Amino acid sequence: MADRVDLTGACWVKSSYSNNGGNCVEVTADFPGLAPVRDSKDPQGPALVFPSEAWASFVAAVRSGEFGDV
Repeated sequence: MADRVDLTGACWVKSSYSNNGGNCVEVTADFPGLAPVRDSKDPQGPALVFPSEAWASFVAAVRSGEFGDV
């Protein structure tokens, strides 16, 4: 099982692409090497934590249209 990351005190930032009818994603850059992500509508809910390189690859794929028109 992977180690849990204590996200208490993280400075969350809403994605600039999240103003699309309430589907809001927040990320924090407070954890070198990691990219914690959460749903802004549920700040006390769970967060997904990705390796930074994986998150950067995902964002690049979204920007390039790899997943269709989003």
